[in-house]
Amino acid sequence: MTTTAVPATRRTVLRGAAVGCAGALTPVVGAGLAEAVTGTPATAARPTAARPAVDRPNVIVVSIDDLGWDELGCYGNRFNETPHIDRLAREGVRFTQAYAAAPLCSPTRAALVTGRYPGRTGITDYLRGEGAASDLHLSPRIPGIPSVLKPRGYTTGHIGKWHLTETYHGHYRSRPGNPYAHGFDEVILSEHRYIGGGDYFAPYEFLPGVPGRTSHEYLTDRLALEAVGFIRRHRNQPFFLHVANYAVHTKLRGKSALVEKYRAKPGAGGPGARPTLAAMLESVDTQVGRIVRTLKDLGIARNTLLLVTSDNGGQNRPANRPLRGGKGELYEAGIRVPLVAWWPGQAPGGRVTSELASTIDILPTAAALAHGTTPKGVDGIDLSPVIRAKAPSGRDTLFWAYPHHIGGWHPSAAVRQGGFKVVRRLRTGRDELYDLVADPAETTDIAKRAPETRKRLSALLTEHLDELDLFAPPPGSVDYARVARTGGFHALPGTGLRRSTEHVAAGRFALTIATSGLVAAGRGEIRLGVAQDADNLLVVRYSHRRRGVRWELRHRGRSITQGAEPVRTLDGTVDLSRPGARLGMAVRGSQVTAYGDPGTGRWQMLFRFDVGGVLDFDSRTVRSRYRYAATSGKGFRARLA
Repeated sequence: MTTTAVPATRRTVLRGAAVGCAGALTPVVGAGLAEAVTGTPATAARPTAARPAVDRPNVIVVSIDDLGWDELGCYGNRFNETPHIDRLAREGVRFTQAYAAAPLCSPTRAALVTGRYPGRTGITDYLRGEGAASDLHLSPRIPGIPSVLKPRGYTTGHIGKWHLTETYHGHYRSRPGNPYAHGFDEVILSEHRYIGGGDYFAPYEFLPGVPGRTSHEYLTDRLALEAVGFIRRHRNQPFFLHVANYAVHTKLRGKSALVEKYRAKPGAGGPGARPTLAAMLESVDTQVGRIVRTLKDLGIARNTLLLVTSDNGGQNRPANRPLRGGKGELYEAGIRVPLVAWWPGQAPGGRVTSELASTIDILPTAAALAHGTTPKGVDGIDLSPVIRAKAPSGRDTLFWAYPHHIGGWHPSAAVRQGGFKVVRRLRTGRDELYDLVADPAETTDIAKRAPETRKRLSALLTEHLDELDLFAPPPGSVDYARVARTGGFHALPGTGLRRSTEHVAAGRFALTIATSGLVAAGRGEIRLGVAQDADNLLVVRYSHRRRGVRWELRHRGRSITQGAEPVRTLDGTVDLSRPGARLGMAVRGSQVTAYGDPGTGRWQMLFRFDVGGVLDFDSRTVRSRYRYAATSGKGFRARLA
């Protein structure tokens, strides 16, 4: 077997030895690229004797990408047609208080695999493509579903969207964070190229080499075909299968006949009545119907728990009504999702439950059904007593942390305990409090009316965030040893920067620059960071004209900002011209956090980003090349924290 050589890319430059784990992954001999893409197993599964009912039940999870709260018939939609999922809800359990672990896909998917809050997995935002400065992936060192279930005799399969690595070159099995590295036995139709553009009809751009099995094959139908094949291959042994749909994502494309069907329906084009999305969702519903029919035909439905859910809230706000917000936000519409559990003979039908549930519960639920051991550090709980109507879960608290910008949404965190929920703006630390029982649409912030409740939930959230340790601490904290004194700063030609004579001395460092004097002197843009020369630098930039802060990474003369989160949402909100105002930059390895102080004497967290695909200051080699740098000008002053 031959393997694809890994080209020299920006991901292979200036990294420390500890960065990435691709080199630790051993390519699998005897299973070629075709297996990784199409899922054709290298060896056929050996049938075993039929199992007694409810002996190590199968678990199937069908996830629908970006499914809004109000887009299934069983959740109140009267335009979309989802008869198969609606029937599962009538025959099983429908959750009304189920949540995605994050308001975006990649962190929720990491939570599904590991049973942990996304902040513990290192995946807190959606992962970018090759052009990003970061090089993130879900570490196989974190125990996941395969490591829990395979010792109990389970075969594990993943069909469809993975989106837990930012590496799209080289042999599939050698890519850091690929599903095989996490122990999945069969990986079918998982993307080989970045999926952002959407891809629903063969030939598939992000699945090169995968031929359509029918003319103009629709990807959702192909996933159904592969799911049926997996179930048939493993019908006589316990299995776990995640059918991860690419639909119904941002770029909408449905089968033309179905699209025309919905365009002809009354109300088409109105709020929450989008014909193309309805057509895509009907295809997913048909997929679910095929899976159910296969389970019944094989006589294993009573020994299979089937879950249908979403990875985050819908992007289209009318599709989430009456909930507030949408995808990317920590208001309810960004994180509360449909969840239907179907288990004939085990889950009494026709039930609706308000028990709190989350993506993080899938692993411990599967572990309990397999009589396996849940790994230490898992945040989720076993939902099987709730599904079986045996006992309440006993849970009353869930947490979220989304420390990123997306659209107009700024970094935030949230906690729900009982019927109350706090949403915290991480920049200022301001907390909003909502009573979700009386006000499920979160229309009224009652923080001032219920100060004791706000204080209690705020303390819980602060403790959780401290435990996650997501940010490089602000300048001046005890986290940074004073390892060097910035000596003379010298002009760095072509940059407008002055560079220190001292190299970066530690993998953790923070810099500050007083900005008010520079703004008063007419400096419209202020930069602070590190530089090797004019072609290699990493700085945060304050623009007084825009009243915003952004970042710039240059490597070998190239600007590497593709895929960066939209921190332009800060524009118009940051004013560092007042007396005492400061700009700060804190670095921890490859994680960078920008801070601003508008003259209050208190730092505000502006944004964080990762540059591990290019620079990692845990590497002594990298540190030896870079010096501290800042804007020159009247009133210039830069210092280490």
